[in-house]
Amino acid sequence: MKTRIIGKELEVSAIGLGCMGMSFGYGPAGEKSEMINVIRAAVEQGITFFDTAEVYGPYTNEELVGEALAPFKNEVVIATKFGFNIVDGKMSGVNSRPENIRKVAEDSLKRLRVEVIDLFYQHRVDPNVPIEEVAGTVKDLIKEGKVKHFGLSEAGASTIRKAHAEQTVTALQSEYSLWTRQHETEIIPTIEELGIGLVPFSPLGRGFLTGKLDETIKFAEGDIRNTLPRYTEEARVSNKKLLDIIDRFSKAKEATYAQIAIAWILAQRPWIVPIPGTTKLHRLTENNGAINITFTDSELVELTVASEEVKVIGTRYTEAMEKSTGL
Repeated sequence: MKTRIIGKELEVSAIGLGCMGMSFGYGPAGEKSEMINVIRAAVEQGITFFDTAEVYGPYTNEELVGEALAPFKNEVVIATKFGFNIVDGKMSGVNSRPENIRKVAEDSLKRLRVEVIDLFYQHRVDPNVPIEEVAGTVKDLIKEGKVKHFGLSEAGASTIRKAHAEQTVTALQSEYSLWTRQHETEIIPTIEELGIGLVPFSPLGRGFLTGKLDETIKFAEGDIRNTLPRYTEEARVSNKKLLDIIDRFSKAKEATYAQIAIAWILAQRPWIVPIPGTTKLHRLTENNGAINITFTDSELVELTVASEEVKVIGTRYTEAMEKSTGL
């Protein structure tokens, strides 16, 4: 597995592993021993970058990642996140007050079984706490040796600039893929200017870009896609137009849809590190194979232009989720 640098100095595998779906968000949690096997297989395949958060579960995903990666201390980079209230085992509004950030850091260190958090993201911007105060709190945690790097998730350009002025932001984690491109206008130019890495979540469109989610698929109870406008049966039928484009490149490159989608992201900038998630070993291996897919300049332009000309049906979240969740 090749490596990339995000921020000024954080070296990670060019493809990471998003661990959320192993415990949270896509129906029943995976069987623990199987999920540990997948995470450890990722290490064997060269993955050194793993993503989790306290709200995934809540708590259970951090515990899973901590147990799975315990034998590989100092060999891997683990990113986790703060920024929500958790009440009665459920996420309940944003909370980036300094005392909560500190509490999350202490609790995450224990669950992850580490002495320092490699990358600590604010999960969602808290409108009630100035971002400078948030960045300053993480700055103090860095001075105390409890955190190495500061990150933001789904933050706007102005917020990124203000945070970065107080404490260097190493990475921005936001959704980015062949069908989620809103950050290309302002966010990506901003972080490029500031030397901040991009860590795209849902690079496979929560499975749709793999070509496996046709209109007949029924999502399990508890799967967030049951509530997302982009995954209704009607939307899945209409959005097949994008899959037709991916199919052309899949055949030309003798690659899977997933590999084309991930390779496209990797080709955008050398400081972008996608974190596709999976609960299946063969999908892990498939996704990692994207590192070997390359495009000529003309092929990349063709794929980029053709995909952006497709009118994607359905927003990525409901309006309420955009405002109140960390998914």
